[in-house]
Amino acid sequence: MKSKRGLQQAGFTLVEMVTVIIILGILVVGVSSFVIFGTRIFVESSSVGQVLGQSRFAVERMTRDIRHSVPNSVRLRTASLGIFQCIEMLPIEASSSYLKLPIYPDSASSTGTIVDNNIAVNNGMFAIVYPLANESIGGVNDIYQASRNKRFEVQSATSAADKITLTFANSVQFAEQSPIKRIYFANQPISYCFESPVGSSDVSLYRYSNYGYIISQPVPSNMGAGVLMAENITNSLLTEPAIKVTEQNLMTNSIVHLEPRFSVNGETFKYQHQVQVTNVP
Repeated sequence: MKSKRGLQQAGFTLVEMVTVIIILGILVVGVSSFVIFGTRIFVESSSVGQVLGQSRFAVERMTRDIRHSVPNSVRLRTASLGIFQCIEMLPIEASSSYLKLPIYPDSASSTGTIVDNNIAVNNGMFAIVYPLANESIGGVNDIYQASRNKRFEVQSATSAADKITLTFANSVQFAEQSPIKRIYFANQPISYCFESPVGSSDVSLYRYSNYGYIISQPVPSNMGAGVLMAENITNSLLTEPAIKVTEQNLMTNSIVHLEPRFSVNGETFKYQHQVQVTNVP
């Protein structure tokens, strides 16, 4: 007779399966927590890096424009309700020394000559000589008021024999001589405005250009569309201005203090940056 042997069956018991499921669950929770934590750190660091880069770019761009602006062209305006704070300036495109210009008491003329120090003077630029800030006429600046006869538009410029001959559209007469015979050339003013909508604590920085010369410093609504330069600014523009200006005196030129405060992921950082207008009339 043949003996029968019992069949052996391979498999997992219920206890083993439950144990494996529990272990896998623990591993999945641990791994997912690690991935989520790493992702959150990456997102937060990316946000911080973006705001830092944005703020550095804005402050450096403002610094460059302020430092290389026409003397006495910087002016500041803060809205009484604290909804904006704007700084306006006229960037220098070129500068030189003049040899002969129609300057009072000389007669008016449509031409003048300056030193050719490898500068480019283009048609439509404005020639500016000895610009001053005139507080006696209500704070109106020589730069922005054409009737002060400190700024005239150049119609053409011809270079020859280390000299540049300027031709103006009409006969002109500059009001005053520069003590160092300095002449500046510029196009149009620009403005940087920190703006906060009414009822909001959010502040954004915009740059405005190509709006022309306006006697009284314009408000953002009169300067067209601005270019967004920075966000996440938290200054209360009335109690914590983003811009302050120390007026020039006999010892130093004017100094612009840039103090915007930025916020990201619940943390804040503040710039305390000083920019001196290095040029003199």
